[in-house]
Amino acid sequence: MIFQSFKMAWKSISANKPRAFLTMLGIIIGVMSLVVLVSLVTSATNSVTDQIASMGTDMLTVSVMDDKGNPLKQGDLSEIAQDDSIALIAPVSQASGTVKSGTETVSVSIEGTTGAYFQIQGDELASGRLLKTADVENISYVAVLSNEAAVEIYGDANATGRTLTMSGRKYLVVGVLAEDDSMMASFSQNYTVYVPYTVTERLSSAASGVSSFYVAATDAEYIDRAEATVEQALLSRFKNDEDAFFIFNQDTLAETMSSVTNTFSLLLGGIAAISLLVGGIGIMNIMLVSVTERTREIGIRKAIGANKRVILSQFLIEALTICLIGCAIGIALSGLILAVVNLFASDTLTFSFSGSVIIVAVLFSTFIGVAFGIYPARKAAGMHPIDALRYE
Repeated sequence: MIFQSFKMAWKSISANKPRAFLTMLGIIIGVMSLVVLVSLVTSATNSVTDQIASMGTDMLTVSVMDDKGNPLKQGDLSEIAQDDSIALIAPVSQASGTVKSGTETVSVSIEGTTGAYFQIQGDELASGRLLKTADVENISYVAVLSNEAAVEIYGDANATGRTLTMSGRKYLVVGVLAEDDSMMASFSQNYTVYVPYTVTERLSSAASGVSSFYVAATDAEYIDRAEATVEQALLSRFKNDEDAFFIFNQDTLAETMSSVTNTFSLLLGGIAAISLLVGGIGIMNIMLVSVTERTREIGIRKAIGANKRVILSQFLIEALTICLIGCAIGIALSGLILAVVNLFASDTLTFSFSGSVIIVAVLFSTFIGVAFGIYPARKAAGMHPIDALRYE
């Protein structure tokens, strides 16, 4: 009987294709909005989350705002690193300057640090070597270049062994980092020159101390313990003033990002669902018209033995069929839109269907078909056969 009801529903829809398509249009647009918007947000979220994860969820960034006249030294960082939860620690001092090589002058970011910094950040070499402990201890005027800086200064990445001039001093380039092809790197130019921390300390002021450093936990599971260790050490040094420093937990960023984007997905999904509700109103309107047009047919079917349940299921399945066909068309068009978007998207970002949102779209379309089809179906099922047969 159900198969027969679907067959009759298809025949009724096919009998007036333009009207059926216009009825489905609200569902098609609603499903497209729901699937495309949520899939775009989900894909972008996954990409950003992956980029954050690739930076490491076992890293802390610490900034000292007020040293209370008792500045941190490298030796103090070594003491903090003695805790079992901390694998690596690296001071960082940042400045901007200009680099000269031959006739080329380039504005760069100068970062004074140690070899541990590159391990914490997960940087890889394209050529040469990274900064060594001996470079820091001997205050050697050597430099490691980001790939972008090497290309900008020398015209290519083959910079190892060459020299450059910064602040009137010559530096030997001992290494070049591999190109950063992450999505975050594509949003900014990374013209960075890395030099030993002691060099920047000498060029500025030895008394200024460490104002920023990075910490890597021995494992992602120990990140909270590492944070507590660093916090306790700094509180002890800076007279229990929590405002004297700031600790940024990379894992917290990933969790916050996930929470925000999930909320954003729900918001967009709710907005798109309104289009489906509007489409449902259109379906109910057309089904009421259909019931009126087929009043004599209903009377004849009742006269030959069709009960209320049969009539109810016939019109309910017809409304449901219209919704599901519209849903299928909407999903197909959504796939086409996402394919077009991918043609213009960057290589680091790929938009794809979110399986969960397709399931939600199908279930919601089914709900719309039943919810907005039940009233016309009950109206048809409740007709008296004699009154239906007399209807002109």
